[in-house]
Amino acid sequence: MPIRRLDPLLIDRIAAGEVVERPAAAVKELVENALDAGARRIETAIEAGGRALIRVSDDGAGMGVEDLALAVERHATSKIPDGDLAAIATLGFRGEALPSIASVSRLEIRSRLRGAELAYQLRVEDGVKSPLKPVSHPAGTRVEARDLFAATPARLKFLKSDRAEAQACAEVVRRLALANPGVGFVFSSDLGASFDWPAASDDEAGARERLRQALGREFVADALRVDAVREGVRLSGWVGLPTLNKPNSLSQYFFVNGRAVRDRQLAGALRAAALDYIPRDRHAAAALFIDCDPREVDVNVHPAKAEVRFRDSGLVRGLIIGALRQTFAAALHRASAGGGAATLAALRPGASSAPNAPSAQNWDWRASPSAPQSFAPGRFAEPAQAAFAEFAPSADARAGTAPSANGDLAAPLGAARAQVHDTYILAQTRDGVVIVDQHAAHERIVYEKLKRQRERNGITRQILLSPLVVELEPRAAAALAEKASELEALGLTIESFGPGAALLREAPALIEGADLIALVRDLAEDLAAEDGALSLERRLDHRLATIACHNSVRAGRQLKPDEMNALLREMEATPGAGQCNHGRPTYVELKLADIERLFGRR
Repeated sequence: MPIRRLDPLLIDRIAAGEVVERPAAAVKELVENALDAGARRIETAIEAGGRALIRVSDDGAGMGVEDLALAVERHATSKIPDGDLAAIATLGFRGEALPSIASVSRLEIRSRLRGAELAYQLRVEDGVKSPLKPVSHPAGTRVEARDLFAATPARLKFLKSDRAEAQACAEVVRRLALANPGVGFVFSSDLGASFDWPAASDDEAGARERLRQALGREFVADALRVDAVREGVRLSGWVGLPTLNKPNSLSQYFFVNGRAVRDRQLAGALRAAALDYIPRDRHAAAALFIDCDPREVDVNVHPAKAEVRFRDSGLVRGLIIGALRQTFAAALHRASAGGGAATLAALRPGASSAPNAPSAQNWDWRASPSAPQSFAPGRFAEPAQAAFAEFAPSADARAGTAPSANGDLAAPLGAARAQVHDTYILAQTRDGVVIVDQHAAHERIVYEKLKRQRERNGITRQILLSPLVVELEPRAAAALAEKASELEALGLTIESFGPGAALLREAPALIEGADLIALVRDLAEDLAAEDGALSLERRLDHRLATIACHNSVRAGRQLKPDEMNALLREMEATPGAGQCNHGRPTYVELKLADIERLFGRR
């Protein structure tokens, strides 16, 4: 077939496929233009998920007649006045957004230059521009795109439901609002997900307020401040406590020089920083901002500007991992308040699952004295909490038997009062109650001690009086022999003892009394199942976690009052003690005020 030039309208529609793949992409481009125009309030409205209507209005600088006429021409932009693509300081710069949107919709722009007497209107339908005409409009710009993809119906087949597209549009505005707390954002949709966030101050208090608006009070209450600088690159923002982990990465927000990006490199650095605290199938929640010289980052590597490329990617990755690990370590034992809230919810009468138990609405605790006696408390809502159904302490640590209990009340985790079911420690604080899983808490403490020993002078080993012979499957024994040098760095001296066995000669001194045969078998199985995807450091940490698990205070072991209080004090001084090595919380805290509400005292 002969080569021919494509029709200009077809060229625009092909370009639109790269820039405007769905309504949310059009919303992103229009809101970014409003931000570049210096708007202090941006209103976005959509209908039918953005397919029927997208309207973005702002109070920015506006456009004059000449600029408005050029705004819908391809590769026409005011964002790079000197033509230097190496130092882009604006959100939009390609000059393709408006012409691309115009090629797949009916576009109308009304704009009034700040300080001008008249506003002007421009319409584009089927690639044809109408003459500009004066209209009534306040200072700023309003862009309307109707019937998106009507001229390219094949694109409509690839869109999701109207509700899903509306949620995507809302998410785009939310991300841009997070990066611009000093700007008011209004989003309205006929399918819900609407919000109206007034402008906040440009200081940290304003940023936290926008964080509350966009991500909720739970995140703000459990967020850790991040602020670090390395070689001219600054990392700031917030990361959620490890116990505030999520099933997906939708709660991760990254910004580079104010630009919202979805970058696998940044997400990978966040995952690497949290690996020691969060299970592999869970994700940290974070809102992180990277600021650097525009010449150190290329924002022109993706048609929709969704990805960036750093000149020194290793520097940025190292900065993120180092800063977040320090932040997690500085939080020590702190855990999310969500665990306590879930526990209280399970304790409420309405959560009862007993067949004949009256509901919270039907049972009146203010009734006659005989009423409570006839009420049979139901089971707990969550199976994992059923152990508390019969609440008989197995060890008593009341103030009369624990000399330091009163002084410990001021400590973050309080003073131990009892041990129930030989597994859970009950502690009293000045304003509430703490319930600690003794095995999970001690597991993290031992793990952190082993890590510190390895980093400083190597893990202290002790020679076994009689070497232990551990029988294994041939495949597991071979994997163990292959990694013998790595295991020796962890305090385990293991030798091959035939095709189906291994000989353990030395073990870490810190795990004296542990079931070493079970430990070696677990390590062998883990090694045989490894796929090689983990880094050496992560593999070593994973094996240390296995060692710590085998030596921790087991569920079912009765503790003396002094042992319980000692465990609480060690938790308070141990990084990451709010969750065990498997990512589960080690304790929940119930505030006294909430407990009083359960009993109708408030």
